[in-house]
Amino acid sequence: MYYFYILQSQKNNFYYYGSTGNLQRRLKEHNNGVTKATRNKGPWSLVYFEKYKTLSEARKREYQIKAKKRKSYAKWLIDNMGP
Repeated sequence: MYYFYILQSQKNNFYYYGSTGNLQRRLKEHNNGVTKATRNKGPWSLVYFEKYKTLSEARKREYQIKAKKRKSYAKWLIDNMGP
C-alpha cells in the first residue's frame, strides 16, 4: 500500500505534500529533520492521506495537487475529503 499525504506544520500552518510506502516512518522522518524541505518548520501533523496500490499512482496524485499551488485546495481536501 502506498500513500499520498498532506502534513501541516504546527509552527506556521504550512502544508507539505508527499508520497510514501510507510506513512508512520515518513512522518517520523519529517519531525526528526531528515527531510531538508521540512527541516526547522515542524513539528508536523498528518492531516490528510489517500491510499494507492502503486507508488506511481501516489506520486501522480502528489504532483497533481502540487500543480494547483493553492493552499485553499489543500484545506478543502482536508475539511471535506479526509479519511
